[in-house]
Amino acid sequence: MVSGSSARPLRRCFAWAALLCALAFPALCRADDTASAQLIARGKYLADLSDCAGCHTNAPTGNPPKPSPAFAGGLPMGSPFGTIWTSNITPDPVYGIGKYSYDDFVRAVRDGIAPGGKHLYPAMPFGSFVKISDDDMRALYAFFMHGVKPVAKPAPETKLPFPFNQRWVLAAWDSLMVPHSRYGPREDRSAEWNRGAYLVQAFGHCGACHTPRGVAYEERGYNEGDPLYLTGGTNDHWYAPNLTGDPDSGLGRFSEDDIVGFLRHGHGGGLVTFGSMVEVVEDSGQYMSDADLHAIATYLKSLPPRAKSGHVDTDPAKGEATVNILRTGSVEYPGAGIYNAFCARCHEADGQGQPGKFPRLAGNPIVVAPHATSLIRLLINGGQSPHTIGGPKPERMPSFIGKLNDTEMARVLTFVRNAWGNQARPVTPDEVEGLRKKLHR
Repeated sequence: MVSGSSARPLRRCFAWAALLCALAFPALCRADDTASAQLIARGKYLADLSDCAGCHTNAPTGNPPKPSPAFAGGLPMGSPFGTIWTSNITPDPVYGIGKYSYDDFVRAVRDGIAPGGKHLYPAMPFGSFVKISDDDMRALYAFFMHGVKPVAKPAPETKLPFPFNQRWVLAAWDSLMVPHSRYGPREDRSAEWNRGAYLVQAFGHCGACHTPRGVAYEERGYNEGDPLYLTGGTNDHWYAPNLTGDPDSGLGRFSEDDIVGFLRHGHGGGLVTFGSMVEVVEDSGQYMSDADLHAIATYLKSLPPRAKSGHVDTDPAKGEATVNILRTGSVEYPGAGIYNAFCARCHEADGQGQPGKFPRLAGNPIVVAPHATSLIRLLINGGQSPHTIGGPKPERMPSFIGKLNDTEMARVLTFVRNAWGNQARPVTPDEVEGLRKKLHR
């Protein structure tokens, strides 16, 4: 041991030695800094993969709108139990995570437990992040502690009604509903497949939206071994479609290149990203490497068809029949006239849309999905395609509130879900009214 008084001269010696090293061997003395910079850069890439900014960065505010500070939280997230406000995850020591040790960080990300034993709400997808490897977790920690600007700003407090405001309930829920195990590579699969599975199940946390929830709001599966994993789910009044190989409401008719294009620019196979997936493409997908995008596509294309819903008849005669209906204005199809007046200009009479601009409706998986929630919400609120580097120009779909009433919306959606070979259950005016009231209350 060295006493306090004798330690000071030693520290001076070490300081002079460091200075001499820097003067004589600058490359050698910068080695640790370079390694740290590489670790931080890797952590940033992994944070992009996880779309951390998408949840922990608030929407632009003010007039004209100004970007909100990155990772400072304050974004309201809808849940069946009330609004959950995202937290400040910048390294600010008061309002953020600046005082988190590495172990604190790991416990929060993997287990959903903040320092002091506070259990986090499952809006934080720790059920997926628990699969993240130790090496990747250290890179994430390096980025958030050294690559993010501290923001001294408190996030609004989440205040859910009883009993959801009881954090001990979350502890019991977590122990019963969430598996706590790292990702383990499958020896019977290729390295690319395993990389894709790891990204989808862990960083991408795709199951948080695309897997149905149970009565306790738990995900009904966390990997391809679970029969309901990635078969579609509803969150915040958006229906995230089936990602298995079902040829009708899933990815069965789409190629790996279609999936890669969809994740990179929001356009692929005639489909266009909508809803909360727009932010995923803007904040995450467009920054992924080609290798990772193809790995994800490889994994998704390996999933067997599950949760069949609706049907798509690809016989060209079906499309021609719909075009004739729109041309003649058949009274047997009351939604056809509405489609002609409000939809055909962008989505075309043959339902094929316009490449790089507007999505096709013929054979679109979300059109024949079991739930029309997303279609209804797009008519009510409108939407916009993503803005990405090198991608197509963003296009906006207008809101049809004030132009179409609930019955007219139901009729045109019923027509779309049963035109050009699409076959899906009709949409009722009550469905439209119910969702409209929830969105505008």
